[in-house]
Amino acid sequence: MFKKIFLLVAVIILFFSCSERTLPPPEGLLCELLRYPEKAVITDSIPEFSWVFPQEGIKQTACRILVATTLDLLEEGESDYWDCGKLNTNESVNLEFEGKPLISNSSYWWKVKVWDQQGKESRYSQPQQFHTSKFSKTNEVWPGKSDFVLLSNEGWVSENRQTSTFHSNKPVDYKEVEEGRWFADFGKASFATLELLVNSRSDGDSIIVYLGERKNLDLTVNKNPGRSNIGFQKVIIVLNEEVHNYKIEIPTHHSSAPNTQKLAPFYSEVLPFRYVEIIASGDKIHLKNINRLSLYYPFDDDASFFNSSDKNLNRVWDLCKYTLKATPFLGVYADGNRERMPYEADSYIQQLGHYCVDREFSIGRYTTNFLMYNPSWPTEWNMHIVLMAWQDYMHTGNKEILSKMYNELKNKTLFALAREDGLISTTMGKVTPEFLNSINKESGIQDIVDWPKGTPVGSKQAGNAGPTPEGERDGYVFTDFNTVVNSFHYQTLVIMAKIAKKLDKVDDEELFISRAKKVKKSFQNILFDKRKGIFVDGEGTKHSSLHANMFPLAFNLVPPENSDTVVEFIKSRGMACSVYGVQYLLEGLFNTGEAEYAISLMTSDSKRSWINMLNVGSTMTTEAWDEYYKPNLTWNHAWGSAPANIIPRKLLGIEPVKPGFEKFKIVPQPGKLKKIELRMPSIRGTIDCNLSIREETWEMEVSIPGNSSAEVWLPAAFNTIEINSKISIPERTEYFAGMDRKIFFLQSGNYSLFAE
Repeated sequence: MFKKIFLLVAVIILFFSCSERTLPPPEGLLCELLRYPEKAVITDSIPEFSWVFPQEGIKQTACRILVATTLDLLEEGESDYWDCGKLNTNESVNLEFEGKPLISNSSYWWKVKVWDQQGKESRYSQPQQFHTSKFSKTNEVWPGKSDFVLLSNEGWVSENRQTSTFHSNKPVDYKEVEEGRWFADFGKASFATLELLVNSRSDGDSIIVYLGERKNLDLTVNKNPGRSNIGFQKVIIVLNEEVHNYKIEIPTHHSSAPNTQKLAPFYSEVLPFRYVEIIASGDKIHLKNINRLSLYYPFDDDASFFNSSDKNLNRVWDLCKYTLKATPFLGVYADGNRERMPYEADSYIQQLGHYCVDREFSIGRYTTNFLMYNPSWPTEWNMHIVLMAWQDYMHTGNKEILSKMYNELKNKTLFALAREDGLISTTMGKVTPEFLNSINKESGIQDIVDWPKGTPVGSKQAGNAGPTPEGERDGYVFTDFNTVVNSFHYQTLVIMAKIAKKLDKVDDEELFISRAKKVKKSFQNILFDKRKGIFVDGEGTKHSSLHANMFPLAFNLVPPENSDTVVEFIKSRGMACSVYGVQYLLEGLFNTGEAEYAISLMTSDSKRSWINMLNVGSTMTTEAWDEYYKPNLTWNHAWGSAPANIIPRKLLGIEPVKPGFEKFKIVPQPGKLKKIELRMPSIRGTIDCNLSIREETWEMEVSIPGNSSAEVWLPAAFNTIEINSKISIPERTEYFAGMDRKIFFLQSGNYSLFAE
């Protein structure tokens, strides 16, 4: 008996001692930045592996990766393609494969285990499968084009990105309004088709099906889209006798846009709709079942969360988050249902938001690659590609785009259009065929500032124009040397200096720093009205618009001594910009400590607001604030989703300091909010930040992912700051966004902060 008790105690002691020496296994495996590489194929013969290091281990010191051709081998702890052994490295993202050469059109499995700084060893992760495609592709339309490949077990999949799939949705409300007429509400619109189960007593009877994004008060689909592109379709189905399942055949979408994206032939055509109205031709027809098939790019609804003490802000977040789920159905960021075309400005805003709501990187990377070689026409939007490439690097830690496309990125700064003082112009004869070829353009570029344009006095309003002469440009006066264009030029030079540094191109780094300084000096000397203390729209005009001031504010071009006058002017103009321009309006406001005003814009219920989008009936962000401002708008345009990235990046101030979120900062600017709860993803794992404000105190709960660290910036006005119930001394103090802030360094883990 004693012997049995002794053995039991020994087993228990061994169990707990082993538990103390081991870590949980890594999770969130990525191959080539793909979350589901088993549902894709890769064209890189040297893929990179990433994983989420367990938070309990704080810092990784080593890892061991196994790659094998079969799952059985891997489960037995063996590998026939790569066993890196215990590799002493703190890298948990973008670790390159170094095994036997992979073979095209083959399948592999991999797994990883890790060690922390205390020497604790984890178990192996769950295995992950990945597939290869052709490593060397010829006759590509453009470098990096993703083709569809037929996998025997997964059907059609994409190269180097995930593939959209159909998901079945039941209506949230469904009723027979009157005999022979049914109405269904699916809660939110999606790009979808429809299935119906219908019982007819005879052949040749029919039903009329109306699909739409907008309804009438009498439970009918709105059948008068007018000049808009709000989703609507009428379909007639001829029935067969008895019970049959019918799938709606939506007409193929057509667009004359140069880079319009077409659905692959193995997809059914889709249309954005929320409501369905069905009318039977007689009383012998019975509708037995209705089912919507929504086409979604892979999306993890639980990857992000936001809640605050402001109900309007919560509704705006939900609207924007759902937009980012529903709109990438084409496998590339596009501009909505009218053109289905990628644009750089649209894609940049969608990219930033997507990073904040889901741990997804492949679609942003693919879109950046596409737009590098298939650019749109606006001057500033061509320069957005530099911003997109930089954000890809900062969020993934992967230099691939920067190194492969370095020369193209240099050209996208448009430095070839500069005069002696550094400012650029598209109207001074330098937009030559050689220049256009250098930025992969076949035809010219044109300054845009914002969109849509206005309608001149005495002219008839076009479908893509605003009703007033000012349009969404606040009456911007175009000149040869444009303030908004040169704001972007300056920003791309600043970013290219950082890119050159990361790639060890010392001479180029110095060149871009020098160019940026020259542009900034000329910008402030030539485009700033010293008497008014604000910027003008361009060289040669005295007119000052919101845009001529909000872009310089967003890009750190405002002289510090003139910040107050510029901000005062910006606030006097309200939201005199489009749903695109507001991205930079909000960034500039938060960067200068105007959080309270910025939040008031996001929570407004005026005609120019996200609440108005909801009030008119849309469930995704709209192309313009309202049909009044752009009659041919769509109700599914992700360039209107700025709050999805502004709330995490600026309101809570969570942005990477080091590439791949190796280190990030948290700089809360809550304005008058009393409560904020946020969960956001990163390549290294989930970041949680909750803030409660009571009178003069802040209470924060912060969770830092494994193998990462954070700087928390708190107002210096707080006298006492406790972290996990211990009084803490700041690492340093810095001035940012209108005040001094105390900065505290946190390693991986969970923290409670109290400030008073």
